[in-house]
Amino acid sequence: MTIQLYYYLLYAWIALALIAFPFLLRQTAPYGRHANSNWGPIISNQLGWMIQEGVAPFFISFWFFTGTIEKTNTSYFFYGLYVLHYIYRSYIFPFRTQTKGKQIPLIIVGSAVFFNFCNTFFLGYYLGNIGGNFDNSYFTNPLFVVGLVVFFIGVYINVKSDNMLIALRKPGETGYKIPTGFLFDKISCPNLFGEMIEWLGYGIMNGSLAVFSFPIWTVVNLLPRALDHHRWYHSKFSNYPKERKAVIPFVL
Repeated sequence: MTIQLYYYLLYAWIALALIAFPFLLRQTAPYGRHANSNWGPIISNQLGWMIQEGVAPFFISFWFFTGTIEKTNTSYFFYGLYVLHYIYRSYIFPFRTQTKGKQIPLIIVGSAVFFNFCNTFFLGYYLGNIGGNFDNSYFTNPLFVVGLVVFFIGVYINVKSDNMLIALRKPGETGYKIPTGFLFDKISCPNLFGEMIEWLGYGIMNGSLAVFSFPIWTVVNLLPRALDHHRWYHSKFSNYPKERKAVIPFVL
């Protein structure tokens, strides 16, 4: 593949995100608390999560290690951050959640696998064949430092919020409760807010359009989910705090 063709595909991938965004805002993804049986065959939510997220480390490893440019410490750092996130999301996080009995349509799992295939292609092919292989001096570049701080702020918000949600359920419980404390007092979905911040930091850290396509898609995928969750909370709980926003404190 030529670099020119790669960038044509990248522009199309980003354009697809912008085109898909208004449609995703109008369509509630049918899994988790929004699950229904109208989307075809279903499987365990936990198994579905492991499948749809678990392919990502393998896909990006293929694109990265089959790449032809010399790999540097920064190359491995960008690759490693991505893989560590998805190892946690695929093989650790699903076993920590209390989701027994919850299900997910296979079509959602399949679409997530397809997304991860495309996303890892644009990230992994770039890191393996085109760029991101800076020398060690890049670790002190202000762009990298700012991005790294933003990234780990996002990780902290995401993981802390997930832990608080998990702690709401006692062993054997499967129902929902109103979360309180931390950023839950400001927004309904700080876990999703944290993940958007995390990948924004990743994009800033690297500075390339190829890598920044991931935070664009992260917002396109997660912001509609956050709005759906926010509306669900208000419909489920009559005493849900009216002052809370959905996903961005004081804004949205």
